Amino acid sequence: MSKTLQRLGKAVATLVAAVPLAAFAFPDKPIRMVVPYSAGGGADNTARVVAQKVGELLGQTVVIDNKPGAGGVIGADAVAKAPADGYTVLYDASAFAVNGALRKLPFDPSADFIPISLVATAPQILVVATNAPYKTVAEFIAAARKTPGKLTYASAGAGTGSHLAAEMFNEQGKIELLHVPYKGGAPALTDVMGGQVASYFGNTASTLQYVTGGKLRALAVTSKTRLKALPDTPTLAESAMPNYEVLEWNGVFVPKGTPPDRVQAIASAVQKAVADPAVRAKLQQAGLDPVGNTPQAFKSFLHTESTRWQALVKARGIRVE
Repeated sequence: MSKTLQRLGKAVATLVAAVPLAAFAFPDKPIRMVVPYSAGGGADNTARVVAQKVGELLGQTVVIDNKPGAGGVIGADAVAKAPADGYTVLYDASAFAVNGALRKLPFDPSADFIPISLVATAPQILVVATNAPYKTVAEFIAAARKTPGKLTYASAGAGTGSHLAAEMFNEQGKIELLHVPYKGGAPALTDVMGGQVASYFGNTASTLQYVTGGKLRALAVTSKTRLKALPDTPTLAESAMPNYEVLEWNGVFVPKGTPPDRVQAIASAVQKAVADPAVRAKLQQAGLDPVGNTPQAFKSFLHTESTRWQALVKARGIRVE
């Protein structure tokens, strides 16, 4: 190679290095969406609906990567340590807002991520096996009081929405159900259906189909109003706990340091995806309330959620098993 070509090569390399990352076309390759829960659970189901439309809007495939475990910490940590280039995003749930109060984390939820958009919120459904002896919340609470610490509840992992909903149920019902954590909602649902665990507060996205399909019995929903898909199932506020309200949620994040224009591109795509009539219909069919808000609004929502749930963790003395 001549010295002229060598000098030209160095000049081009220097020029490329000097151009900001954000200046290149984005995206020009598939995006990885990490779901820190098992396949088949509520977060996974909604992530796949949203990811497909986001991919269409951005002109690239959005690939779902399930990394379950530790109540969402394993998957979130993988995203926190991923390159901040917009090609790795996190699709998390309610556990994101409370994990810091439960355990020492390998990342800082408020400093190591940029909130992109709140995708949807949804009540949870308190379910038991179809052959369980209790058919109402009152009967279930009565059974729990007869044998404190004997009746069990499954969760998708310590700190997840299913865990916190059950602990609030313990708190307001003055009972003590025994926690049985799983690595995601799908295996928890399987064991409740099989009778290995007594109860579960399930995300509507993963649980509603089993209730309407006759594989689980719904005792109550956790919203202030009844679920349209289950008009005959009372709310917990109606049943026994007038102050009870818990909403599960899902949202999208990227690692800190992601270029602002890429943050905006992803945020815009998520907002448009959630606003799409077909996507909204699928989310609503699963019992979710589509949101699709701005990064700023999602950040404010997270602050409120974190404050609320950390207070419950302290009051209940909740610890990671």
